Amino acid sequence: MSRSIFTILFAILFTGLSAQEVSQWRGANRNGIYNETGLMKVWPDAGPKMLWHFDELGGGYSSAAVTGQAIFITGMVNETGVLYSFDHSGKLMWKKEYGKEWNSSHSGVRSTPLVIGDKLYLFTSYGNLICMNAKNGQVIWNIDTFKDYKGRNIEWGVTENLLYDGSILYCSPGGAAANIIAVDRITGKLLWKSSGGDEKSAYGSPVIIKHGGKKILVAMMEKTIQGYDATTGQFLWKHGHINQYSVHPNTPFYIDGYLYCNSGYGKGGIMLKLSADGKSVTKVWENALLDPKIGGFVVLNKRIYGGGDRNRSLFCIDWQTGSEVFSLKDLAPCNIISNDGLLYIYAESSKVALVEPATDKFNIISLFTVPYGDGPHWAHLVIHNKRLYVRHGSSLMVYDIAAGK
Repeated sequence: MSRSIFTILFAILFTGLSAQEVSQWRGANRNGIYNETGLMKVWPDAGPKMLWHFDELGGGYSSAAVTGQAIFITGMVNETGVLYSFDHSGKLMWKKEYGKEWNSSHSGVRSTPLVIGDKLYLFTSYGNLICMNAKNGQVIWNIDTFKDYKGRNIEWGVTENLLYDGSILYCSPGGAAANIIAVDRITGKLLWKSSGGDEKSAYGSPVIIKHGGKKILVAMMEKTIQGYDATTGQFLWKHGHINQYSVHPNTPFYIDGYLYCNSGYGKGGIMLKLSADGKSVTKVWENALLDPKIGGFVVLNKRIYGGGDRNRSLFCIDWQTGSEVFSLKDLAPCNIISNDGLLYIYAESSKVALVEPATDKFNIISLFTVPYGDGPHWAHLVIHNKRLYVRHGSSLMVYDIAAGK
């Protein structure tokens, strides 16, 4: 084969891979920031129009994974995890049982599906890493990370939303010799494993940052925040971050050499500065006020927004200093995402709110009450193609939030 032909074929293959549509945890960059245009700035008094709802998902707290072709979401029925696929009119196209899910304290499915082109990936509460055909749910490969990599479960079941980079898929078995693993997402073949700090996972969903000429995987584990070379698995650094239950579900956020991480139960947030080569970190500041247990946070214009858990207020925290800019004793605890500078908040009280973060205060623009479902309001909101996806236990509700409605 001539060099020119090889170059053309490689370019075609690369274009095909890079063009695959992806749906993952908390948006395209895993940071809760969505980038839709043409959305309502104010909702009707009764809330946006509900287009459809489905009320037989079974138990769970996972969010919807939405692509241009379909909607995917998981639920637990009779202790078995079920993956559902809907079209955009709400018609159930198929459903597929995929194995045991968590039926103990706070029972139900935990993790949101990761969809990349025609493949879908799940990481179950019992450490099973599954690759499925997104068109029909057929299992392509399956790895029992507890058995194969001596992973260890945690008190309320593994709760990790999978991370990928190109053809690599990452997850956290929490094993002594395999704290983090990287596999080929097409075949499931192990690419590397790292013992890291020999800690269990901590309900978290890692992120990859680009710093110092390398890609660094950042994960919040049982007792520490950890950094790995995402390409080789080399363990780079760790920094202590402990709360009483070892629960650290909120995905870290990185800007220009600085990394913000936080968790609930009164622990709050910490700002770390990475060394120029990315091989070490130092603490810049800590603030215990903003302590979302499972609701995440968003960063807009060097300000951090989120709802506290023990400190039950909405908070605006200054990125550079860690000081409180302003707060509001309403809507917290909650999960939070953002689009076009506005905050979309799903409170544990069952309220969904559209909130403006002004210069010196929060302005609640609109809100409505979630009408269907059961159990805690923990599933994170999703925005896709001018629609808002709200999950409450066994129910998925889809709202039209397009402007002009």
